Order: sequence, then structure tokens, then C-alpha cells
Amino acid sequence: MSEEDDIEASKAPLIEHLIELRSRLIRAIIAIVIAFIICFAFAKSIYNFLVWPYDLTIRHMTGKPAVMIFTAPQEFFITQIKVAFYGALFFAFPVIATQIYKFVAPGLYKHEKQAFTPYLIATPVFFVLGAALVYFMLPMVLGFFAGMQQTGEGEIKIELLPRVSEYLSLIMSLTFAFGIVFQMPVVLTLLARIGFLTSEDLRLRRRWAILIAFVAAAVLTPPDPLSQISLAIPTILLYELTIFAVRFVERQKEKSAANAS
Repeated sequence: MSEEDDIEASKAPLIEHLIELRSRLIRAIIAIVIAFIICFAFAKSIYNFLVWPYDLTIRHMTGKPAVMIFTAPQEFFITQIKVAFYGALFFAFPVIATQIYKFVAPGLYKHEKQAFTPYLIATPVFFVLGAALVYFMLPMVLGFFAGMQQTGEGEIKIELLPRVSEYLSLIMSLTFAFGIVFQMPVVLTLLARIGFLTSEDLRLRRRWAILIAFVAAAVLTPPDPLSQISLAIPTILLYELTIFAVRFVERQKEKSAANAS
């Protein structure tokens, strides 16, 4: 049976596609709910894990553990809910991605499935790499801000006491920003594989890429130069890495074409 016959055999009426979509959505939602319940049970532990960079910074500067506050009775509870939902999306992503793939897979040719599968795996891997970079870079950023405190003799005491909700918002926004940026090699390499762009196109647009990297960093990160540079520089390095990856894909296609002929 040819690939065209496989596609024809997989065609179904609209109502069957909607039923299939509903089934996939229900499974994804169930995975999120289960992950949310588990994460909520360990919400404080997860939050303490996220606070580690700040605690490390304060211990290094003062020799004492970090202190955080909440200014509304329900604030820490709401923060735990956000932590649980954030963790649920993270841990349920493999299930969500699998359901999306299974929904669209019947409409793909065999070679398209083979091309798509590696990127399905690479997407969460690169997101985790971006999140890990934030996690281990954060002490440097927080140390910069904590160094602005006034604790000397004869000075008005100005001490950093971050709210639990504000700290969570900071680390979530940075993690999301870096995770999205780290998808660039995945997206651009996929576009190169389907022939939408070439490594030469990327080289010619290098200046624009650098400009866009700094603009995106200014939009996605807190309004301080250190955070923006910390995102812009890895983005530029990823762009250069993508050029080599795209060139590798081009060579593979050239070898395949030569073998086919």
C-alpha cells in the first residue's frame, strides 16, 4: 500500500475527527489534573526548590537563611496553587504532546512522521535546558539586586524582603522566556528540513537576529540590563548553533538525494 493509500484510509468524517479531538483533550486534561493534585501535595517542597537560588545568594552575602514574606492572608495559598499548576503543565507536557501527535499523525506521510518525531522529543529537552540555565544563573542576577540593600551604619536601613508571589512570578517569567528562546534551534531546523530556509539565509540575517535577540530579551525579562543580557547572549549563541545544525540537515538531505539517484 502506498503512502497516498495510507492517507486515504485514515480519512474520516468531520464528526469522527471532533470525537477524536475530544478524546485527546480529555486525556490531556486528566493528565494535567492528576499532575496538579500530586504537585499541590508537594507544592511547598517545589517552591523551596525554586527559592534555592535566592537562598543561596542571601546565605553567601549574610551567612543567614533567606527570609520571604506574604502580605495577604491568602497569598501563600494562591502561590502554592500557581506552583502546582506550573508543575502540572511541566510534568504533563509529554502526555499533552503525545496526544497532539496522535491526533495529527494519521494525516502525515510516513517520511513526515519520521521527520516530526525527533522534534517532538527535542522540544521538552531544550525547554528544560533553558529552565536549567535560568535556575543556575539566577543567583548572579539576584546577587546584583540584593547588593543594592542599605545596611551600613548611619544609613536608612533598606532591606530586600521579597514576597512569595512576586518571586514566583519572576522565576516563572524567566523560565518561560528562556524555554521559548531555547526552542529556536528546534523550530529553525524543522523549517530547514522542510525547505523553508537554508543555512545561507540564516547567515545573511545574522545582524537582524542579534537585534531581535536584544529586543526579545527586553520584552521577556525584568527591566534590568543584567537579565536582558543574560537572555540575549545565549539567544545569539543558539542562533549560531542553529546555523551549524541547519547545515548538517542540508548535508544529510544532499546525501539522501545522492543515494537515491
